[in-house]
Amino acid sequence: MRTRFIRRRFPLPASGAMILVAALALTAAVPAVAQDGAMKKLSLGMYLDMESVSNPRISPDGSRIIYTLGWIDKMNDARESSLWIMDADGSRHRFLVEGSGARWSPDGTRIAYTARGEPEGSQIFVRWMDAEGATSQITRLEKSPGSIRWSPDGTMISFTMNVDADPAWSVTPPGKPKGATWTEGPKVVTRADYRQDRRGYSDTGWRHIFVVPASGGTARQLTGGDWNHSAGRWTADGSEIVFSSLRTADAELAWRESEIYAVDVNQGGIRQLTNRTGPDTSPVPSPDGSLIAYRGVDFHNDTYRNMGIYVMDSDGSGSRMISGDFDRSISGGLQWAPDGSGLYFNSNREGSRDLHFVSLDGGVTRLTEGRHLFALSNFNHQGRAVGTLTLPQAPADVVALDLSSPGDMTTLTDVNGDVLHGVSMGEVEEFWYKSTDDLDIQGWIIRPPDFDPNEDYPMMLAIHGGPHGMYNTGFNFGWQEHAANGYVIVYTNPRGSSGYGSAFGNAIKRAYPGKDFDDLMAGVDEVVSRGYIDEENMFVYGCSGGGVLTSWVVGHTNRFAAASANCPVTNWLSFVGTTDGIGWYRNFDHFPWDDPSEHLRRSPLMYVGNVTTPTMLMTGEMDLRTPMPQTEEYYAALKVLGVPTVMVRFRNEWHGTSSTPSNFLRSQLFLREWFERHSRGPAVTQ
Repeated sequence: MRTRFIRRRFPLPASGAMILVAALALTAAVPAVAQDGAMKKLSLGMYLDMESVSNPRISPDGSRIIYTLGWIDKMNDARESSLWIMDADGSRHRFLVEGSGARWSPDGTRIAYTARGEPEGSQIFVRWMDAEGATSQITRLEKSPGSIRWSPDGTMISFTMNVDADPAWSVTPPGKPKGATWTEGPKVVTRADYRQDRRGYSDTGWRHIFVVPASGGTARQLTGGDWNHSAGRWTADGSEIVFSSLRTADAELAWRESEIYAVDVNQGGIRQLTNRTGPDTSPVPSPDGSLIAYRGVDFHNDTYRNMGIYVMDSDGSGSRMISGDFDRSISGGLQWAPDGSGLYFNSNREGSRDLHFVSLDGGVTRLTEGRHLFALSNFNHQGRAVGTLTLPQAPADVVALDLSSPGDMTTLTDVNGDVLHGVSMGEVEEFWYKSTDDLDIQGWIIRPPDFDPNEDYPMMLAIHGGPHGMYNTGFNFGWQEHAANGYVIVYTNPRGSSGYGSAFGNAIKRAYPGKDFDDLMAGVDEVVSRGYIDEENMFVYGCSGGGVLTSWVVGHTNRFAAASANCPVTNWLSFVGTTDGIGWYRNFDHFPWDDPSEHLRRSPLMYVGNVTTPTMLMTGEMDLRTPMPQTEEYYAALKVLGVPTVMVRFRNEWHGTSSTPSNFLRSQLFLREWFERHSRGPAVTQ
């Protein structure tokens, strides 16, 4: 006989603050596994003890590996990092120094990394990797450096840094008495791209390339002008650094345009290497210096199209595409094989990330395959490589492999083994289903760790952002923690997602949101047909593009008991001119002042009159990507219509609601509390 979960409710604190107050109980006898406490489940508090690994780097001689370990500072509600080192076989695993992003010098005698330094903020440090371990701060910059790289001879380090620009213009009002305190003058904005999420106002300067002696000294600026420049790569002889930018008078208003350049390290002269309509980016010189590989694509007005891999001679001539008909997104940078025969790269495909190789002779070979996220980090001249690997039930760890047999990976770390020891995770099942237009859609189901197919479970549908994102086969603490609280979690990659080719990604051109709604509902139908979902208690949520679709969902169906539209776009008319960047104007056939009909047709706000689903909105107060007024517009409309709603405004958050550790915890709790408050069916009070 099928049993059904009933939600228990407990009194809220007098303050009215939302906390997790729901407990799941069975109307029938509690399973023995729960009675005797044998099963240990994931708890929310464990999150604060979780650690992360990133950027592993193997030494040139292959004997040692350095990586960045991330952890949570509970006292200061912040994420911190430090550098750890181990032998190549994973032994002698130990703390090295505070900092992140280490890179070995070409001869392996030193590492360069960034850490807090004087006079303030992040600075570049160099540490000798001998027994003495002498460490020097080699920069004293006013702004934080990024993208550090060694010169081939190990004498210089390149980096990028923001350089302040002169104020646009200002006025000086007369009559100020000596010693008077007047209101600070206004900020004068003249640039089209004047702010960026997680940065704030970005019109105070431009990103440029610098070099500094590895022994310390004065940093020297290589690029100039009112343009931003990407991280550079040294040529084999160390005479130049190649980079991408768009150094033209109309660069600020150009859309999907960039070129590749080279700057002379000694003389400072800059030469342009590509010249076509469309983006060319991520240049990487070959080991012998004769070629430069890069990514690019001809100009298009599609909403999504994957780039190809090209090579050209070092002088910019002889450009040709070598990736053939390979049509998947590239994740991470290109890395030349030691013999110059081709390049290795990571690529996303159908929810997974694997290692690929593109040959100079043309064509791409997939070198690893599995339901995982593998990311190659680097390798030495002998082909010994390191990267990170995460599985649906296992957080990322450092792995080692040999490029001659990349499928044979050895896991070297277990940074969360102590926290997760004995914890039963929810089973993750991949499934495919048919949607409209006979389209095949991929999705996943996470079931509670004590799942019983004879019971009915509440369900959460999670919708990804982007919209050109890709849910994947990596570990997700938030979903596993929801599953541990008795929910079935469903997540799919509807049309528009990356990882399935350009045509699939572009299928939402001028139709977002809309067709992807059909894909999401078909996925829900497929999971419901399996017979263990409580159809009266299905819930839906998502952030960013997922917030767009959540607000669209509740305007087009009432099948969900409650929803949470997080950091959404609800009104394209007001969004395109207030988000961080003006490119979104280009995602419609007409400018809104010429013809607003498409903007209105695709705005969830225009369908708010259909909404009966209790809908919460959660957004960061500093969000510049999907600004708070998008949330406020929808909240006000729901209030006018009398639809149950609440607006949760997260402090210390840009786009999203969980970059601050405590806000991640709050996001989990607010979400479940909202769903519990609006669950359908009988409730038991205590």
